[in-house]
Amino acid sequence: MFLGQATPTTPRSGTSTTQPAEMPTVPYFTEPRPEISALPQVPNNPKSADDLRAVQDRVEAVVKYSLPATVGVLVEDGQGSGVIVSKDGYVLTAGHVSGDPNKDVTVVFSNGTRVRAKALGANNGIDSGMVKIITPAPAGGYPYVPLGSAKSLIPGQWAIAMGHPGGYRPGRPPVVRLGRVLRISMKGNDPQYIQTDCPLINGDSGGPVFDLDGRLIGINSRIGVTTNQNLHVPIDTFVQTWTRLADAEKWDDRPSFLTRRITPRDRQSPPIGPLLGVVPDDSPKGALVFRVRPGTPAEGRLLENDVITRINGQTVRTAEEFTNTIAKLKPDDVVKLDVLRGSQTRQVEIRLAAAVSN
Repeated sequence: MFLGQATPTTPRSGTSTTQPAEMPTVPYFTEPRPEISALPQVPNNPKSADDLRAVQDRVEAVVKYSLPATVGVLVEDGQGSGVIVSKDGYVLTAGHVSGDPNKDVTVVFSNGTRVRAKALGANNGIDSGMVKIITPAPAGGYPYVPLGSAKSLIPGQWAIAMGHPGGYRPGRPPVVRLGRVLRISMKGNDPQYIQTDCPLINGDSGGPVFDLDGRLIGINSRIGVTTNQNLHVPIDTFVQTWTRLADAEKWDDRPSFLTRRITPRDRQSPPIGPLLGVVPDDSPKGALVFRVRPGTPAEGRLLENDVITRINGQTVRTAEEFTNTIAKLKPDDVVKLDVLRGSQTRQVEIRLAAAVSN
């Protein structure tokens, strides 16, 4: 469980343990702390006081060992969160938090200690980022957490999100939120994002998400309009691209559903754009209607799991194409959608509204 070759672990019921078959020699580890794994198993659906106590014991243990490694990340005039995953100070965060490689970064511990760091690589397509602390580590190294995987997560499984909502505040440790895994979006065998209902706000971006074995399963990325729309970068992508990130490589600048977010500037001076009210996702046949937002033009006209194949006669193949096509239109435009609902194809006309872009 120590530094060097990552060690596969024995799966536990309802927890995240699967690792890629081949992993490089890296400075992180994957086995859960024995103080946590020795605790009673945790049911996803507690039915008794004992079950609830088991959940509470696990949460308290995960927080105890993970909180010291959960840090604030300050880059120029922006700030977010991150988590240390190695004794020598590798920090995982969101790509939109770490920014461009080689920038000066300040990492802030929960006790207020500040250390110098550098931004390393970022995959902007999936919003993963890495930072390296350059202040010499204390005796015994920096506090750090073990890595898990999103591949074996299941809907309904417990998850713990941590971060610094609103940015780091002196005297306030990272805030802890308990929630559930709602969805794991997969592309082949690779997780694309994790969706939970752990409440998040600006400043939490880049913070860690843990399973109840205390393994890091994701990084806070996109903060949704409602709590059940929060998305997290799966830890698997950090494992698969570790060398590129550590080598300060930045790639994939294409905008994506995962990386578009409301910024503080958006909140102060909100741009007005076309609103349909659909949260899209990729599907083999077009843009999947993952969610219809209440009170929007799409409500009552489109249903979850509909697949949009054309917009005004233009073929739509991905969620990104759907988003980009709608963004080029104007409020009050009427869009004609070709929609696949089950085995039936239908046409739906919807008038766009004007709303704050998000």
